[in-house]
Amino acid sequence: MDFALSDEQAAIRDMARDFGRERIAPFAQEWEAAGAIPRAVLREAGGLGFAAMYVPESMGGAGLTRLDAALIIEALAMACPAVASFISIHNMCAAMIARHGSETLRARTLPGAATMETILAYCLTEPGSGSDAAALRTRAERDGDGWRLTGTKAFISGGGFADLYVVMARSVGDGPKGISTFLVENGTPGLSFGAPERKMGWKAQPTAQVQLDGVRVPAANLLGREGEGFTYAMQGLDGGRLNIAAAALGGAQAALDIALAYTGERRAFGKALNEFQALQFRLADMETGLQAARTFLYQAAWKLDRGATDATKHCAMAKRLVTDTAFEVANDALQLLGGYGYLADFGVEKLVRDLRVHQILEGTNEIMRVIVARALLAERG
Repeated sequence: MDFALSDEQAAIRDMARDFGRERIAPFAQEWEAAGAIPRAVLREAGGLGFAAMYVPESMGGAGLTRLDAALIIEALAMACPAVASFISIHNMCAAMIARHGSETLRARTLPGAATMETILAYCLTEPGSGSDAAALRTRAERDGDGWRLTGTKAFISGGGFADLYVVMARSVGDGPKGISTFLVENGTPGLSFGAPERKMGWKAQPTAQVQLDGVRVPAANLLGREGEGFTYAMQGLDGGRLNIAAAALGGAQAALDIALAYTGERRAFGKALNEFQALQFRLADMETGLQAARTFLYQAAWKLDRGATDATKHCAMAKRLVTDTAFEVANDALQLLGGYGYLADFGVEKLVRDLRVHQILEGTNEIMRVIVARALLAERG
């Protein structure tokens, strides 16, 4: 069993880390205040291959593995978890189009997605259906040779900012088998957006409700087969959970790095803080937690890449473990900085705010436990 990264994987990770240091980290607080990431920076990320990471090269993507993608998202998140997560969601949508879209639909949408000239948004959650996503109420009704969509999507990253929305809507019956997936272009009549949400974290990426009032989409904008949309959404979430975990891991690593620097420079009672054994123990536990979480995450990505039968269970376990550990480490880093940790200038308070939502989105960590428990019981017959 070889745990070493290949030379190519190390180069990909380093490229993402350097891009984050140069083009994201110095501006992260500015973008947080503005409530948006500059499109020019997203296009730069697209130019490096970060916008269609696991779209096949034959379709204009980078053709990377899920492990490669986790390395990239982790490295980008060391600069800003909100930006890295936004890029992750875009990639999840691009992969859904690549996997299930018709040849015509792929040819029309993927070139722009691969460069982030076209920004994608994932629209599953609704005001009344979060963890129970299969209970969504947005409806799709046939209208001649197309469809009309009516409903509201909530907590949408890129709402009002994205160019193309991947929308799950109920086209027939109840339950997950009645859900289909549609692509809705920004500017389509009947498509509108709520006011930007006021959030605890992830402030650099715009978040808003997406409202569909009889939005008409052509039949060609149906993604895959009617009634298979919920399956597509869940398939996308396995990889999405890995990326959200990777973004949490990168943010927590940044918090630990700040704490290490601070405790080496700050003095109390005649010596540096990192000379006190109690603080050394705290730092050691933080490092141990992150290394264990990283190993688990990479293993889950490896399983997903190989199509292992227990990949979904491992993705859920990794998402739960990594995001819980990452938030704990970031919170411990804030404590080590004392009052300075509470100030925006030192960067840790932003990381704490950003990482808190990772325990909620892409399925709450309580839902991750449900997935794991069901899989575990099924394995026992």
